[in-house]
Amino acid sequence: MPKEDKKTKSFVLRIDADTMDAIERWAADEFRSTNGQLQWIINEALKKHKRMKKKDDHAE
Repeated sequence: MPKEDKKTKSFVLRIDADTMDAIERWAADEFRSTNGQLQWIINEALKKHKRMKKKDDHAE
């Protein structure tokens, strides 16, 4: 069964230079794009604060 296509939304994010530099270094350390790192950070924060359901890793 094909995976469900996820819809993504684009938006502009203003962030100070020092924070962006730190995110870029973190992304490089984990072999992610900066965008991918920001998505991961946001998703982890949402799950931690129970604002988003954790994905079922076993679902196909």
